Amino acid sequence: MHPIGDQEAASTGESRIKSTGEPGISASEGSRAYESMRAPVHTSAYVRPTSQMVDALRDVSAATACAKLHQMGITRTFIDGPVPLHREPDVKVTGGAVTLQFLPQREDVFNGAEQEDIERKTPLWGVLESIQPGDVLVISAHGSHFTGCLGDMLVRYFKLRGGAGIVVDGRVRDAARVRALGVPIWCTGVTPHYASQTELFPSAFNVPVGVGGSLVTPGDLIVADEDGAVVVPQQNAIPLAEDSLLHQDREAFARRRLDQGGRLSDYYPLTGEGMTEYLASRSAT
Repeated sequence: MHPIGDQEAASTGESRIKSTGEPGISASEGSRAYESMRAPVHTSAYVRPTSQMVDALRDVSAATACAKLHQMGITRTFIDGPVPLHREPDVKVTGGAVTLQFLPQREDVFNGAEQEDIERKTPLWGVLESIQPGDVLVISAHGSHFTGCLGDMLVRYFKLRGGAGIVVDGRVRDAARVRALGVPIWCTGVTPHYASQTELFPSAFNVPVGVGGSLVTPGDLIVADEDGAVVVPQQNAIPLAEDSLLHQDREAFARRRLDQGGRLSDYYPLTGEGMTEYLASRSAT
């Protein structure tokens, strides 16, 4: 329960919020004003990626995906800021994006007077109740250090719905309990604050969002590992996967040759005689 939930004075409607040209708006009136724009706002329909797309990218690293997309002419795919909350070897997730957008609070729209009651009716609850197995939740929180976009209960519910992982350009709370749940999470850190305690509030879900300097639309694919999170447009998923796996195989060959004492310029990147040697090794297998 949010701390503010026990503060009866905040929910009595006695507090007054001044508005230019108006005599004042009560907390309950402010809640009703928020009700009119809440809905919650979301895209009516979008196409989730196919299982073939997701499976094709499972063995592709974030670094390779980012590099190959750059070569395809899509240059802003790295979600800058979020890093793995679980510092474990081989942390990775691949799946289709569902999105949640936070916006700045404004006192006449959302002032925190009835936060616990309001928050459960916002897109924060809406997006979690829309999660399907394999989804990756991508949250736009403007890099806020003071907004705990998700905590134990919400991540727990996300896991029970079958969600694959979470990427947020902001903070999470209940760090110990969240880590214990084992859900792969990329975030900018932790905070004791709950989602709407300070400067932001959840405004829409499954809409295009800007996250860490990149555009993410519902249904995009997310590839995230220890190097960070990368967004992959659906139409690029299969050709990227095919090219990426070949690229990673070439790098594995080059890595073996370097470990055996080979010269860097002969084997990285693979060209000329190094490429000929690589192709010969493939033919031999």
